[in-house]
Amino acid sequence: MKVRIEIEEELQEDEVVIRCSRMDEQIINIQAAILEQTRGKQQISLKNGDTEYYLPLQDILFFETENKTVFAHTREKMLETEYKLYELEELLPGSFMRISKSAIVNLDPIYSITRNLTASSVVEFVHSHKQIYVSRNYYKPLVERLAEKRKKL
Repeated sequence: MKVRIEIEEELQEDEVVIRCSRMDEQIINIQAAILEQTRGKQQISLKNGDTEYYLPLQDILFFETENKTVFAHTREKMLETEYKLYELEELLPGSFMRISKSAIVNLDPIYSITRNLTASSVVEFVHSHKQIYVSRNYYKPLVERLAEKRKKL
């Protein structure tokens, strides 16, 4: 394996690119190590009226669309973001996952999922009264991702 660092002073934001012939466990571990190094350091700009907040991504419980506006929910607040959900899906790290047509959730603070066979299931978060609904189509992938994360602990 070759490791090469290229310095480009014109870059607005640092980027790490992994080129490989196939995805294997070693590549996945390298990716996880890189993401772990940047975890908690990534921030997002959010608004509430005329005030702009810069919050670490780890403080976000979930993103939700309401009346064509995307809101980020923290334990205490609901703040507006300029991004659309599909843009957030591309930008957010692997600890975030889409769970319905109108929501993306942070997997880390999930406390419980109450399954409902006939309707959406309810996700609850640690140290928060907030809840979000998982559509039936996303329930199984969500549970699988959570199980995968818990194996690493």
